[in-house]
Amino acid sequence: MDEPTLSRTRIAVSPLAEVLCSISLLRRNPEAVPWPYAAWARRARPLIDSVGLYSDLPSVSPDFLCPPPVTAAPTIGEQLDQLRATPATVIEAELAKHYPDGDVLPGLRPFLDDRQAALDRLADEVRAYWDAAIAPYWPAMRAALDEEVLLRARALAADGPDALLSRLHDRVRWERPVLTLIKPLEQSFQAVNQRLLLVPLIFSRGALLCSCDQPDMVMVTYQSRGAAVLAETPVPPPPAEDDRLAILVGRGRAAVLRALTVPATTTGLATTLGLAPSTVSEHLAGLLAAGVVHRRRAGRRVLYGLEPAGTALVRLLGEDSARTEFVS
Repeated sequence: MDEPTLSRTRIAVSPLAEVLCSISLLRRNPEAVPWPYAAWARRARPLIDSVGLYSDLPSVSPDFLCPPPVTAAPTIGEQLDQLRATPATVIEAELAKHYPDGDVLPGLRPFLDDRQAALDRLADEVRAYWDAAIAPYWPAMRAALDEEVLLRARALAADGPDALLSRLHDRVRWERPVLTLIKPLEQSFQAVNQRLLLVPLIFSRGALLCSCDQPDMVMVTYQSRGAAVLAETPVPPPPAEDDRLAILVGRGRAAVLRALTVPATTTGLATTLGLAPSTVSEHLAGLLAAGVVHRRRAGRRVLYGLEPAGTALVRLLGEDSARTEFVS
């Protein structure tokens, strides 16, 4: 990425990308999905056939099927309107790019033959799936995503895009000017004089997406914190018996310390960890008194983060036993 692209970094949520990734999550785990998605999956799995196109998409597919959001916090209705209004020229250009020999997948052929009917059908299917599988969870998901956007936007404003990208995800590597997503598929491209859009997703679970068909934008998705809102009983797995950090400071405070590798509010920590806000407040008070965390105001919210001593504790005692699925 060149400097103009990096300087235009912004963050947004995408309900439509949540739909795509939720279906992908179910498809990648045909038997059972891991915590905290299991309870949600029991309700959603019978519904994925209703959006058959998303279920059958290859790992690399045209962006018009899940276009980047045009605002920071669109509704699913707004994104589906955007999908319905996709110009024929965009569809033709993206399909030509992905299928230069003209051998377009049968499921995508209708978008060339009868564009509006195919777009309307896909939007209707997505809306029905959304209403049944995601809408009941969306208020809690949206609260967690708002927290994520707040934290990342603050980091972007305070420390710049380099610091933000270097701490984005454990499978995202930033070595200026190269952003690497660790994925099974090998691809590379250059982003020159574009914009970088970062999209946190509750349903990502490590499925990093990169959309590069747009002429003026590159969209990168990553796992948001707060996926515990989908758990039927939001209690994390027990720590390992040899969890040295938990032995030293207690299980609850160890979980808070690990979660604070990215600054968070009390509410955000409670959502991420599946603990009562009062319990999190009690842990934070003890950690503040010990000088291993700090608190700073960001607008109307108070963010907690690790002091150097807290970072050292996590690095020296906590990394080997950290439950990465839980923390993410």
